[in-house]
Amino acid sequence: MFIEERHQAILTWLTEKGSITNEEIQKQFGISYDSAKRDLRILEEKGLLKRTHGGALSLHQIAVGRAAKKTIKDIESIKDNYLFIALKALSMIENNDVIFLTSATICYFMAKNFPSNIKVRVVTNSIVIAEELRIKDNVSLILLGGEMDNKGNCYDAIAVETVNRLRFDKCFITSAFISAEFGLSIQRTTAISFFNAVINSSKQTIGLFPKEKIGFNSIVSICPAERLDIMLTDWDASEEDLKLFDEKGIEIIVVEKEEQEIKK
Repeated sequence: MFIEERHQAILTWLTEKGSITNEEIQKQFGISYDSAKRDLRILEEKGLLKRTHGGALSLHQIAVGRAAKKTIKDIESIKDNYLFIALKALSMIENNDVIFLTSATICYFMAKNFPSNIKVRVVTNSIVIAEELRIKDNVSLILLGGEMDNKGNCYDAIAVETVNRLRFDKCFITSAFISAEFGLSIQRTTAISFFNAVINSSKQTIGLFPKEKIGFNSIVSICPAERLDIMLTDWDASEEDLKLFDEKGIEIIVVEKEEQEIKK
């Protein structure tokens, strides 16, 4: 197979599956690890994919916001990195903390796996997350009110006013995408005031960003990236992207797959 044919086959794989690893390229095409990395570097330089630590992602998949369009109950196709970031985030919660969990798949995983050995007060704008937490004896729950959207979330002025009256030890948030230059971004303007109110009310802001969300921009910027104190991401995030966030003073915590699998 000529190199041009191999490159086209890699792009076809990405179109169909959304991601590819260096090991999958080696096995599929019978080439060395260094050759697989070189193929991905060439294709990235042509603007045809985005390299990660262990492979590459489809630019088309990310650009259309497929990951961002998932609802928090649409967890069938979510990869392990979402769950493992959620488990790492849970390990950062301390006894008697007051925390905020935003409406997102990762925070839904946090709610599903919430520990029973600590007492915590949780604030959320998601009726789905609240439903998971209300049955837990060790969780004191505050569900923010206001006009609810069709996914069971509140972002309006009533929710913002309530957040302004609260103080959190930690808030766990995410957005459609994040980049060093454009910050946290989303598709609609309706949640801008809400997210900024949450950050303003928090002693520590922790961003939960799987590799699929890093290094790209949606339409509307919520706030600069450096408003995060900590960013949790996974083992396949681009090292070049993470370096840019590190230069902005954000503490980067990379969740290692092997470590979380042992804990499971």
